[in-house]
Amino acid sequence: MENINLIDTFSEFKELKNIDRPTMMSVLEDVFRGMLARKYGSADNFDIIVNIDKGDFEIWRNRVVVADDELTDPVTQIPLSEAKMIDEDYEIGEDVSDEVKFLDFGRRAILTIRQNLTARILELEKNNVYMKYKDRIGDVVTGEVYQVWKREVLVLDDEGNELIIPKTEQIPSDHFRKDDTVRAVVVKVEMRNNTPFIILSRTSPVFLERLFELEVPEIFDGLITIKKIVRIPGERAKVAVESYDERIDPVGACVGMKGSRIHGIVRELRNENIDVVNYTANTQLYIQRSLSPAKITTIKLKEEDKRAEIYLKPEEVSLAIGKGGLNIKLASQLTGYEIDVYREPGGEDEEDVNLEEFRDEIDEWIIEELKSIGCDTARSVLNLSINDLVVRTDLEEETVKEVINIIRAEFE
Repeated sequence: MENINLIDTFSEFKELKNIDRPTMMSVLEDVFRGMLARKYGSADNFDIIVNIDKGDFEIWRNRVVVADDELTDPVTQIPLSEAKMIDEDYEIGEDVSDEVKFLDFGRRAILTIRQNLTARILELEKNNVYMKYKDRIGDVVTGEVYQVWKREVLVLDDEGNELIIPKTEQIPSDHFRKDDTVRAVVVKVEMRNNTPFIILSRTSPVFLERLFELEVPEIFDGLITIKKIVRIPGERAKVAVESYDERIDPVGACVGMKGSRIHGIVRELRNENIDVVNYTANTQLYIQRSLSPAKITTIKLKEEDKRAEIYLKPEEVSLAIGKGGLNIKLASQLTGYEIDVYREPGGEDEEDVNLEEFRDEIDEWIIEELKSIGCDTARSVLNLSINDLVVRTDLEEETVKEVINIIRAEFE
């Protein structure tokens, strides 16, 4: 066969991913028909035979034999004299099929069809990648770090598709290098300038939820339900779980024997502390569990404005608030209640002084700021660290230090 062989072009297309054979054949035939239509005005009477494996194709033109002086359409008709040059046995009214040599179209046509094929196949490939990942939003994927930039990391999946982890979706302690293996959850898929952008996240609560499903079979099987997840990526997370089977301890199942199950998740999240809480419809008990390890003495709920006043012993205050105020912040997010911490009134052996007594030395707005976080007595302020007071209030560190010095002088 003397027509052009497109082995190089076809071999490139065969390497492309996510394109099945019938689709490939359809696209190739469509491109060839477009070329024929431009040259002859119509491609309806042409047969195109594509052989992807061999990298070649054939084009056959079907025409009806007519008398030489009755020729009206050279595209669909062939004069008898020309037909007999193909085969002496042809007669008027018979169908003639003859091969169209692709080389006859010229160098420019060959270049154009190759460019069209490349554009169509690559467009199809991009669309397939987009559709594939659009159906995988919420799934965990594993990839290899290909390039690290200041604002994002480029990851390749096992098929070579490009995935992006923006800096905002990375755990603060994440430090990636080329060829590192990374796991993340697909959170967003969109087309930009006809190119699919797949955004991954390691900070999303969904990522933590999927990790639990992978590590805890009871969650994957539906025996344990994750009711809610709140997290400050890389620092701390709280997970509320529930089981409808009384024989299953949801917290114990999630933690595993000697922490075997949760340790894998903690390592994946760069040592993020994870508190697993047993969910309950009893709001007071739920708040109490969410503030673990602090032991609460009394809880007063204000349902109208979704606030909870908790009272605990002085030594429990710092535990309830947690380092940098993270424990109480996450407990509020988990339960949906704004939590105010108060020192347990009465029963103390230690002498204490109401903050109102310091109005001559401490500005009133500072006292109100301290009272807004539950510090209504001198010792309740001293029971908190300087860092905790700065984090939980709008006060500057120098102001906090000055207040503490004033209060300490009262007891010295």
